[in-house]
Amino acid sequence: MTDILESPLTKKLQVFLALSEDELDVLKRLHLRRRSFTAGRDLVHQGQSDQAAYILAAGWVCSYKLQPDGTRQIVDFQIPGDFLGLRSVLLRTSDHSFEPVTDIQAVEVLADDLLDAFTKTPRLAAAFLWTASRDEAMVVEHLVGVGRRSADARMAHFLLELGARLKLVGMGSKEGYACPLTQYHLADALGLSAVHVNRVLRKLRESGLLTFQDGRVTFDNYDGLVGFSGFDPAYLDQTDPLLK
Repeated sequence: MTDILESPLTKKLQVFLALSEDELDVLKRLHLRRRSFTAGRDLVHQGQSDQAAYILAAGWVCSYKLQPDGTRQIVDFQIPGDFLGLRSVLLRTSDHSFEPVTDIQAVEVLADDLLDAFTKTPRLAAAFLWTASRDEAMVVEHLVGVGRRSADARMAHFLLELGARLKLVGMGSKEGYACPLTQYHLADALGLSAVHVNRVLRKLRESGLLTFQDGRVTFDNYDGLVGFSGFDPAYLDQTDPLLK
């Protein structure tokens, strides 16, 4: 049972639910089909049907939609503990694509196994619903960011959110975190050009708020960055478990 306790998904779910031995056992069975995927090759394609879901165990992934002119909008980045394609399993067709940003390890979860787990452990099903609701809350924040926040505040808010998500699974802190994203990734996620991303990151660095260099985000003034961006982590719901 030790291995499943170290799973990023388990660490994430325990924020919502005090997991029982039976629930941990179901999670352990869901982690049996672990696979490796190479960076840059789509794991799931937009429009693909009859697709398994995945639990990201190691590495980073981006989810995105392609426009008719070939441009790309990154919807979000997935980190260890996140689901990939859960909605496409329930809706039968994927409405966006998933591309590994780095080489990744992911656990394949078939629809039948997922539905069986929900039937046997309703509390675990509620926890999975919590993860989906949390993802939706993040998409809402990203929409607000693109529509209403300045480019500087948008960048700061997004990098703070990533830091909070990574802290939940033991990969980040208020000091910062390792981050494999390029300026092109950030541009496609935040509705900016790569040149604008470079300018924004330079401004935040010169203001003494954060530094993004050599694959690491460093919060030089965490409280100042929170105040500047208006970041309120309440929407991430990372406090005490709701279900005991």
